[in-house]
Amino acid sequence: MSTTITTSKQDLGLQPRSTSQTPEMKTSIFGEFVQETLALTKRLFIQLQRRPSTLMAGIIQPLLWLILFGALFQNAPQGLFGNNLSYGQFIGAGVIVFTAFGGALNAGLPIMFDREFGFLNRLLVAPLTSRFSIVAASAIYIITLSFLQTAAIVVASAFLGAGLPNIVGLGIIALIVFLLVLGVTALSLALAFALPGHIELIAVIFVTNLPLLFASTALAPLSFMPQWLQVIASLNPLSYAIEPIRYLYTHPSWNFASPVMQTSWATISFGIALLILVAFDAVVLVAIQPLLRRRLG
Repeated sequence: MSTTITTSKQDLGLQPRSTSQTPEMKTSIFGEFVQETLALTKRLFIQLQRRPSTLMAGIIQPLLWLILFGALFQNAPQGLFGNNLSYGQFIGAGVIVFTAFGGALNAGLPIMFDREFGFLNRLLVAPLTSRFSIVAASAIYIITLSFLQTAAIVVASAFLGAGLPNIVGLGIIALIVFLLVLGVTALSLALAFALPGHIELIAVIFVTNLPLLFASTALAPLSFMPQWLQVIASLNPLSYAIEPIRYLYTHPSWNFASPVMQTSWATISFGIALLILVAFDAVVLVAIQPLLRRRLG
């Protein structure tokens, strides 16, 4: 009788797996993890297919920002935002980054609603190889949507006269968007497990969304800001995603040593900006590990 009970617990994933696993077993576990992640990701895209207005709004809103803000400042003095640079060209990088940031900040909402409707509890008692597939599926979903939105903004910016980076430049833009979205999505998912309900999560999103936008270089260069705001903008991860993308649009020839931003304490090169985004992701992913293990355990 005891043997039967022990076996059933192991089959349900309630008992830890044996630490002595052969390479074949590890390969099988990894394959099951990938299968679970893809299945949960497919579920999210099915929800999107049933509610396509979510994606359409996520594309139309940044395009309106791009068009309206560009028109609002079209009569600004030439050279105000750089040599031969219109405000529409200037704001394009900010719209790309802020759109990706806004989508990533909302990443925790589907998890929160699954918590409140009880579906997450069903997943947690299911015989999953790894419950981290729940988190991985949400991250893949948000990153994919961010890439779709970024592509739409890049194409629209090209039609509006902002130009188009070369293939390598587009690849770097995708990398920057990926790095930013990965870290912010991880934070949002952690909040979805830490906060008591969706009201609190939405409140956090509203409180942090616009302040981080205005405390970055999305709408104005650092030189336009008062000293105290320059310091805040120089600490904002969004600035380190915006400035390299902006540099790609304004400088056809670039390298990782090219200076992209002058802060109050140092000149930030292209490569250092990317390293700061990588460091941001590393800090966030390490910081949320205990919370995720406790909530998913």
